[in-house]
Amino acid sequence: MTRSDATDRLLDRFRTELRDLDPLAVWAHGSLGSEGGDDYQEGRSDLDLIAVLEGPVTAGTVWRVARLHARLRAEPLVAKLHCSYLTPATAADPERRHLTWAHQQLFARPVTPVTRRELHAFGLVLSGERPDTLLPPVTDDELAAFVVRDQRDFWRREVDRVANWTEDAWVDVGMTTHARAATTVKDGRLITKREALELLPGLGAPVEVVADIRRRRYDEPDAPAPAQGWTARRGQLTREYLGPAIDRLVAAYG
Repeated sequence: MTRSDATDRLLDRFRTELRDLDPLAVWAHGSLGSEGGDDYQEGRSDLDLIAVLEGPVTAGTVWRVARLHARLRAEPLVAKLHCSYLTPATAADPERRHLTWAHQQLFARPVTPVTRRELHAFGLVLSGERPDTLLPPVTDDELAAFVVRDQRDFWRREVDRVANWTEDAWVDVGMTTHARAATTVKDGRLITKREALELLPGLGAPVEVVADIRRRRYDEPDAPAPAQGWTARRGQLTREYLGPAIDRLVAAYG
């Protein structure tokens, strides 16, 4: 795990600012929560949080949340902090869109079955109640159905949008999400990004792309620097792999 005082300071400051909203719980998931946070890479990984408020979420709540995040804007790593705000009355529905701060703005989005399973399996309780006391469990069938739908309805469409794949984030998340989805539908378990990178070559992924992601994410000192024209080639290799790979997964499990 790569984590310094900057991460802990931001989490502590966030919880302090959140006290005015009297949360029932604050949880971390994603890389920060996974297996004690061993896959968390400070400055690269997002700080994925859930705050459960007593509710209801009103216009006043939205204003207070916006002000909370505005007060954090000078903190290092704050651009990586994402938080969805649930209430006990709204937590059960995986399709419901919840107030969310991410990418330095407020909007609404669901808390997906993957996030819900992460919270139950290895969510990090930062304060308050445990996830199993406030959040219904996710069945294996519900989890598998979601990851197949996500691959089919979102990622397969995005593969055809060439401009996406010149960006590091699209390549990294697209590749690792596919390996994680393949593992979930096959074995019923969630894996980290590090585990996904280990599995991708065996799934037929281009080894050069996998090595590039690993080099950037984990600062591997022996990895060669990318050659001229690599960004365009990487995008092509990624798209040529992901399109057929997603089609196979959907045909097998959809």
